[in-house]
Amino acid sequence: MTDSSYTPPKVWTWDSENGGKFASINRPIAGPTHDKDRPVGKHPFQLYSLATPNGVKATIMLEELLALGHSGAEYDAWLVRINEGDQFSSGFVEVNPNSKIPALMDHGTNPPTRVFESGSILLYLAEKFGALLPTDHGKRTEAMNWLFWQMGSAPYLGGGFGHFYAYAPEKFEYPINRFSMEVKRQLDVLNRHLADNRYMAGDEYSIADIAIYPWYGVLVEGGLYEAAEFLSVHEYEHVRRWAAEIAARPAVQRGRRVNRVWGDEALQVAERHDASDISNA
Repeated sequence: MTDSSYTPPKVWTWDSENGGKFASINRPIAGPTHDKDRPVGKHPFQLYSLATPNGVKATIMLEELLALGHSGAEYDAWLVRINEGDQFSSGFVEVNPNSKIPALMDHGTNPPTRVFESGSILLYLAEKFGALLPTDHGKRTEAMNWLFWQMGSAPYLGGGFGHFYAYAPEKFEYPINRFSMEVKRQLDVLNRHLADNRYMAGDEYSIADIAIYPWYGVLVEGGLYEAAEFLSVHEYEHVRRWAAEIAARPAVQRGRRVNRVWGDEALQVAERHDASDISNA
């Protein structure tokens, strides 16, 4: 049923009681809420994250680089519990002033380089190691097209559909219909493209696939918002084929486990400071 009882005021004011599941950590201002030093481990890359769809982009990328033999991609992955407000610590805000995971520090540069926004992290690592981004100009451009497509489209899937379908304190017909329509349109965009392409940039696996899979791939596999039936994901056969191929990659499987603290305990690796943390878990 559509709720038509709400009339916006002339001036919006923040009510800390609103916001549903995440009300305790949402606020209309930036900056730290508390002082806390940022931990630093032994590896060049220090990742501060959680295994959300955006978070696992970074861990999948790092695991793929290690699988390709790039030992310089060794990393420490520190757990950031966003439901407890860890992302508002002073140490985290120094890495990402937007207080969103994932955030990365590269201590292999002098001074250390901060990298925030998941798409920026993927591009930074791809360029640093010369991997997982096509060298052919046309294919590289295609990979970048889809990387930026994902960065622009995900708010509809996560912040829009996911919020109103799964997390909002009340269910309202209009926003669920609006964002369901847009998510299905996006799935159709992907399905039409993947009907003629093995990967997003053609025949070459790239950061575009790494960016898109944790959102749309996991969605059609039934692992995001438990919305597979609601969105009739069986209709997108080419996306499902692509998703299954990505999901079978060992580096993807490892990356999805890092900074994970829910679900099957056998798949949880709260923090990763050595390759054995995953293999022994």
